[in-house]
Amino acid sequence: MRFADRADAGRRLAEALRHYRDRDPVVLALPRGGVPVAAEIAAALSAPLDVLLARKIGVPSQPELAMGAVVDGAEPIVVRNPEVIRLAHVDARAFEAAAARALVEVERARSRLVGQRPRVEVAGRAAILVDDGVATGATARAALQALRLKVPRTLTLAVPVASAEALAALEREVDDLVCLERPASFLAVSAFYRDFRQVEDAEVVAILMRFPPAAA
Repeated sequence: MRFADRADAGRRLAEALRHYRDRDPVVLALPRGGVPVAAEIAAALSAPLDVLLARKIGVPSQPELAMGAVVDGAEPIVVRNPEVIRLAHVDARAFEAAAARALVEVERARSRLVGQRPRVEVAGRAAILVDDGVATGATARAALQALRLKVPRTLTLAVPVASAEALAALEREVDDLVCLERPASFLAVSAFYRDFRQVEDAEVVAILMRFPPAAA
């Protein structure tokens, strides 16, 4: 399966999630790519939309390789990938320094994308975390663990496509996992989209304006 773009993927996911419509859902997106996907789901479910800001902690010598992730909040959550840390020979001091840099970037992103917009209430609701795809799962895992602390009634991860390795790890973090495409051979999320252009900050802000917090 290939998706035309993120909106197409969101509409297909919304159909798979339609049974959540009457379960008091709240949709949370991992920006920036997850926001256009999540917007389609939130609209279809008549649910509030919010963002959950997380950032990968890259190995110093290979920034694209995730050795963990950090999620913003009153008490930021840091998730480690012990195997990557061990194989990359990253010591505790180097990890903490990288995590601190990632947290600064998360805080800057919140200022740009969200500003003073209040967070949507998650406690006691059916929380649905959305991204445009999952490769390693480090960021999604951190986000899911952060959401658990908000005490949702149920926690669901919904993504158009993901690697088998990431899904195996993430299934332990959720009550429900909805993934439309689970390829045996996974190269990159972008390979499953015809249009995978970069999502700009302005687009995220515009989408969030369509879902005012007061409507939650």
